[in-house]
Amino acid sequence: MIASELTSHILAPLDPQDTGEEALTIMRVYHVKHLPIVKGSKILGMISEEEILNNKMENKIETYDLKKIDAVAKSNEHLFDVMSRMAQSHLTTIPVIDEKENYFGLILQDDLIQFYANSFSFSEPGSIIVLETIKSNYSLSQIAQVIESEGLTILSSFITSDKETSNIYVTLKLNKREINNILATLERYEYNIKASFVDEEKTEGLKDRYDSLMRYLNV
Repeated sequence: MIASELTSHILAPLDPQDTGEEALTIMRVYHVKHLPIVKGSKILGMISEEEILNNKMENKIETYDLKKIDAVAKSNEHLFDVMSRMAQSHLTTIPVIDEKENYFGLILQDDLIQFYANSFSFSEPGSIIVLETIKSNYSLSQIAQVIESEGLTILSSFITSDKETSNIYVTLKLNKREINNILATLERYEYNIKASFVDEEKTEGLKDRYDSLMRYLNV
């Protein structure tokens, strides 16, 4: 799924003529802490709740010392990249631009939560295993073969890198909660098991799961 498919057109961007008080009201209604400022079709900047509170709220936003925007999503960009960028910039919304770099809309953190809760099997009962390995030794097909030999199925997977070493972390969502046998099997194949978790809930706590994932991706 790409950014344009999750873009919200219900929440409008701020106009530079809006006051800080008006901007703060919109943020509180939609439960966000960041909004883009758009004039015509061009993005002028991004403003946070904190920045508004540090200025005179009765003043127009255009009078504020706006920071240069450093995080946007392209309309044809995959949502996984969008999620990573939001995590790195600690944003609750991210503006989306089209191929001509015109403002297209924005993506809300809550919409991403729901998308990944559904798309990456977070709501499915099962377990999560995190494997640590050297990048040159990584083979998803081999890992899948080992796991499937124990009668389990990989529901989803993704990889993150250790910035200080050549190691990578392979996070696997499996379809069963009983994983003692597969853990022992993976160890016999000399995979280093960094962590393992068993889901006890189905759809509760999605916000906590998303925040944990954001922190994990930002390590």
